[in-house]
Amino acid sequence: MSKKRVLRAIVVIGAVGATGLLGAGIASAHVTANSYGSQPQKGGYGTVVFRVPNEEQDAGTVKLEVDFKPEYALSSVRYEPIPGWTAEVTRTQLPAPVKNGKNLDVNNPVTKIVWTAQPGGGIAKGADQFQDFEITLSTLPSNVDELVLPALQTYSDNKVVGWNEVTPANGQEPEHPAPTVKLAAATGDGHDGMAGMSMGSSDSGSSDSGSSTDGSASNTDTTARWLGGAGLVVGALGLGFGAGATLRARKATKSAP
Repeated sequence: MSKKRVLRAIVVIGAVGATGLLGAGIASAHVTANSYGSQPQKGGYGTVVFRVPNEEQDAGTVKLEVDFKPEYALSSVRYEPIPGWTAEVTRTQLPAPVKNGKNLDVNNPVTKIVWTAQPGGGIAKGADQFQDFEITLSTLPSNVDELVLPALQTYSDNKVVGWNEVTPANGQEPEHPAPTVKLAAATGDGHDGMAGMSMGSSDSGSSDSGSSTDGSASNTDTTARWLGGAGLVVGALGLGFGAGATLRARKATKSAP
């Protein structure tokens, strides 16, 4: 193959690669919902982190609104405080109760959370910054495989972008997809998607798990202390034997003709 053809192939491959990277950048600019650690389980509780990138060159993001379907019957939504932002959780009184993931009646489930930037704050204009908004949800529904969490992103120029389109059956991603979180089948281990997370919950499963962990840590600490003490004793005996051997050797040397 001639050098010209080789150079031409390199240019084509580079162009294709750049196009792919640009496409990935555009896709990652969506508002997304992510769960870290183990996957949240049906009927349990879990942590969700909304990642919000700014996409406007001349305006920054100053508000994020996330809706929860009443049929999810969420009895608790807690948020992590973010400097420069305020948050408000809204409940809705229903005409008839709905069953949550533990088959208990919920009359006023959480249906909305809104974060608002304080004056002069928010996500800066341009495409260089994003902000994470972390919440815990309880009790997760047991009759759905994923949570669909429509969001509204408001900019400082009053432009509102709705991330609320559901992905169709063919799997082709819409222009403004709604954030979603997959739910795993319940296992009854009491973790429910909170492994490795520092935020607490009022769920009894979390409390039981914490007690078990504390007991294990206590036993491990006791064993470590016992082994450490035994090591010190053995070391002291070794030093004693060594000192005795040295003294005997010196005496033998002095008594030799």
